[in-house]
Amino acid sequence: MTNKELSVSDCHYLRPFLDSLWLESGLSKNTVEAYQRDLMAFSTWLSQFDIDLAAATRNDILRYQSQRMREGRKVRSEARLLSTLRRFFRYLTREEIRDSDPTAQLESPRLGKPLPKSLTEDEVEALLNQPDEEDALGLRDRAMLEVLYATGLRVSELVGLTFGQVNLRQGLVRCIGKGNKERLVPLGEVAMDWLQRYMLEGRPLLLNGQISEDMFPTRRGKAMTRQAFWYLIKRYSKQANIEKDLSPHTLRHAFATHLLNHGADLRVVQLLLGHSDLSTTQIYTHVAKERLKSLHAEHHPRG
Repeated sequence: MTNKELSVSDCHYLRPFLDSLWLESGLSKNTVEAYQRDLMAFSTWLSQFDIDLAAATRNDILRYQSQRMREGRKVRSEARLLSTLRRFFRYLTREEIRDSDPTAQLESPRLGKPLPKSLTEDEVEALLNQPDEEDALGLRDRAMLEVLYATGLRVSELVGLTFGQVNLRQGLVRCIGKGNKERLVPLGEVAMDWLQRYMLEGRPLLLNGQISEDMFPTRRGKAMTRQAFWYLIKRYSKQANIEKDLSPHTLRHAFATHLLNHGADLRVVQLLLGHSDLSTTQIYTHVAKERLKSLHAEHHPRG
């Protein structure tokens, strides 16, 4: 039996519900129209079984969701639908039009975490090359960017880094992360070279005789703030003609993604990032997979 297209007037109690959204909740026109579309689509689907929208049961909703998932609807779309149905049936229950809410025991679909923004290796290279290494501030900024990309530190960990936390002889950074947990992270040769040069040539000029434990002080001898470093990232990305909207966290994402692209073990990346739970790190496997898929599509003759 084919679905018959219905109008708002065909759906019992739909118009009063939509009016209540305008009057009581003050929702925007676009939001109310989205509610109307979702409810009309469900009502049209129900009509093939001669079921009124206001009389739908939990099983009716589950069957409708199942069909939509088979049609390839996105999880976010399904979450919005369930939100609409919840609001509608709560309204009917509140108005004593029906005595139970069929959505009460339904779980919302898990949206999952959005994939973190990252940079290609060429984009990272372009970004790192922007600071003026002949200037003390530029030398500091280059060292900070190199350390961030080499270690995957959180921005708060980077700007809070002290002189005593860096061991150039062993090539390690002793990092104090979330929950006051300590971890050791390798620096890598390139970051070590830039850090050593900065400590010899740039840092003394910035401090100008002042004494500070901060590894990356400002001209006033104080620790840099996260906001100030965010500004630096923005400025250097603009100079490098990188059109992506970057944040200091982007280099941390690039660190993890590029390690996985080059074959690093997920648990190693977890330890380096300081994640207490492996599931937090697993999101980067999706980023790496997308990268592999794009490379395959670009270079394989049948991609």
